[in-house]
Amino acid sequence: MARNLDLTALRSFVAVADTGGVTKAAGLLNLTQSAVSMQLKRLEESLDASLLDRSARTIGLTSQGELLLSYARRMLTLNDEIYGKLTATQYECEITLGVPHDIVYPVIPTVLKQFSAAYPRVRVHLVSSFTRELVANFKQGKVDVILTTEDTVDAGGETLTQIPLIWVGAPGGQIWKQRPLRLAYEEHCIFRKFVQRRLDEAGIPWDMVVESNSSRTIEATVSADMAVHTMLEGTQPRHFEQINHQGSLPTLRNMNVNMYQARLDDGPVIRDLAGFIRDGFAAMRAPVMA
Repeated sequence: MARNLDLTALRSFVAVADTGGVTKAAGLLNLTQSAVSMQLKRLEESLDASLLDRSARTIGLTSQGELLLSYARRMLTLNDEIYGKLTATQYECEITLGVPHDIVYPVIPTVLKQFSAAYPRVRVHLVSSFTRELVANFKQGKVDVILTTEDTVDAGGETLTQIPLIWVGAPGGQIWKQRPLRLAYEEHCIFRKFVQRRLDEAGIPWDMVVESNSSRTIEATVSADMAVHTMLEGTQPRHFEQINHQGSLPTLRNMNVNMYQARLDDGPVIRDLAGFIRDGFAAMRAPVMA
């Protein structure tokens, strides 16, 4: 007698493996935690195998779970490809998505993969730039959907999440103790004026030692312990670390990650792309639970 794997349960299994917890997986899949847990239980019972190691704070995979994960990914990819090619062929166009470079990861690659499976004939042109430039292009109709990092949200926008702005420097660096405080920023960075204002309010003298349109120049300067910078928490590269200044530098505020979308009534394509983005950030901000 042939037995069939439940693709819905496999999707939940892969989501838990990728996010490390049922809560985040539930947010990503737009399901309840209990629904995801039930699917995982049924999958383990159908295979008569223990797939998840629940002994730690975050869920890990057993050896049998690791074996299944590779097969599950391939099965879901093939399923989504077939479904997309047979059900979404009427949509064929190009849309432009604008995202600040510091929040491209980890959400946007997953969004692009999901959207490509749902709309295989729609081409997404990803533009990575500064918030000010993205907003200007959006107002001119050059971009269909943009994400921004801002203090507030303008009319027509939607706040997806809030992320703390933090001080970053070279690993083990000491330049943050020097006064005037040496800063390195891109010329169009939206955090720049806010940080300067906070330093002025705190009575801390500062010097803008690097002004560049190149993020690589900023990274090289900061990682060499020649200046400090600010970034959204969790977006800093490996060659930066959060500065443990213990109050020697002013506390910075949370920044909004906002989304603006055009052509709201022009079919489901833009709406569904926005939905994938919304779900991705919802999953990212969900607490990790085993």
